[in-house]
Amino acid sequence: MSTDSDRRAFVQFALNQGVLRFGSFVTKSGRTSPYFFNAGLFNSGASVGRLAQFYAQSLIDSKLPFDMLFGPAYKGIPLATATSVALAAHPAMQGFDIPFAYNRKEAKDHGEGGVLVGAPVKGRVVIIDDVISAGTSVRESVELIRAAGAEPVAVLIALDRMEKSGTATEIGEESAVQAVEHELGLPVIAIANLVDVMSFLTASSDAALTSYLPAVQAYRAQYGV
Repeated sequence: MSTDSDRRAFVQFALNQGVLRFGSFVTKSGRTSPYFFNAGLFNSGASVGRLAQFYAQSLIDSKLPFDMLFGPAYKGIPLATATSVALAAHPAMQGFDIPFAYNRKEAKDHGEGGVLVGAPVKGRVVIIDDVISAGTSVRESVELIRAAGAEPVAVLIALDRMEKSGTATEIGEESAVQAVEHELGLPVIAIANLVDVMSFLTASSDAALTSYLPAVQAYRAQYGV
């Protein structure tokens, strides 16, 4: 679990990068959300490098034993790569070089073949992605990792929306993150979550930002876990 200051710093960073925005956004589920988080906008060397430092710190703070990273295609590929670099440079790792691997969407029938690329998938593996929406990529990753004879031990994401699954009118009993934890038995480590976003808005001295807090609170009351 990251420290409060780390989580606040991440929310500010996401806001500065335009990754986190407030307003009115219709999501794929048909819900009208007062905020939007698009990790695809971490799209420069500096921003991805800083993001990777947040990932690395969150994983280290979790004190979870692990041997390598796995990035689901496609968003997880640069995340696993950059976080491996950040971990290698982190003082807590004492120079230990963390390997990483990822999958292709389609198997190659030439060269090395198969769907897995990178380091051999073995030992205790952390799956890294931006968010968990439906959990499909996590489930596919778990199958690939176990088929390789390795052990998935956790999922590492940037933001936990803490939002029940379903649509605007059909609301599930639990969030996608909770479903992954219950169904697959894997802990989900998030750099920050919706409570951290709300705490950030509450503490902000920017009146324009704090004006969004009631809408976020109402959204969480309706759809939150």
